[in-house]
Amino acid sequence: MPKHSQHRRRGKQALDADDIEWLESTPENLDGPPEGDRWSTWDQSTPTEKGPRPHPDWLVTELAAVDTEHGILKTGKEADVHLISRGVPGTDRTCLLAAKRYRSAEHRLFHRDSGYLEGRRTRDDRMNRAMASRTAFGKQAIAAQWAVAEFGALCRLWELGVPVPYPVQIVGTEILQEFVGTPDGYAAPRLAQVSEGLDDLWEQLVAAMVTLAREGLAHGDLSPYNLLVHEGRLVIIDLPQIVDVIAHPTGPSFLERDARNVATWFTAKDVAAADADALIALLRKEAGLAPL
Repeated sequence: MPKHSQHRRRGKQALDADDIEWLESTPENLDGPPEGDRWSTWDQSTPTEKGPRPHPDWLVTELAAVDTEHGILKTGKEADVHLISRGVPGTDRTCLLAAKRYRSAEHRLFHRDSGYLEGRRTRDDRMNRAMASRTAFGKQAIAAQWAVAEFGALCRLWELGVPVPYPVQIVGTEILQEFVGTPDGYAAPRLAQVSEGLDDLWEQLVAAMVTLAREGLAHGDLSPYNLLVHEGRLVIIDLPQIVDVIAHPTGPSFLERDARNVATWFTAKDVAAADADALIALLRKEAGLAPL
């Protein structure tokens, strides 16, 4: 194991003579990693804050790894998504990750949260009041709640076999997940940008939505802009607002809106099988809801 990896593992324990000699000879290690922008945050997450096991082989989990920033993939009103590489210096062990970072309270605009939060009240009345009035504390609580909700949804859906990016870990309000795109960092296109293979993509989407409905869930904000297409495979992204259609006061309306949004788009692209009313009826049945 590299010496600097041993030092990180030891944490606050007393340093031995070899540690002191190594630190004195390489003082830059006190300030940061030998290359990259930060040490890997893998060891900052607890087991429940990491993705489902077994972790995929491509994922770099070594303590000696460092994270390097490569720019912004997507900007949004609540969060930005950055591309980072995580690798062990001096080796070929590296992987690309998408880091979704919810913004600080003073720069955040939770334009959609009021309806979704109806089903997410906490036992802490003070926190509920703060979130409702959008104080600085309340916004920070909302950010944490959205990040935790999204990471939990990704883990749950991954284990169900729903096509979502592998959830790597959560650290505070940063979610690290599998980068969906090419090895050289080009992100997969959104469904809205795709014009080929739409019949097959419709079938994939219906299958994914049926799996969600059987679990009593709806994406909550599904559209051609939060569906990626990578090598002919549909991938669902942006899940902080996932809705329990049974527990949420207006849960069925979110399910129906998701179905109508995507079916309308596919219908406009001349996909014969796309029918909003038929999809809504199917999803309501799978979710155990009464027919309209």
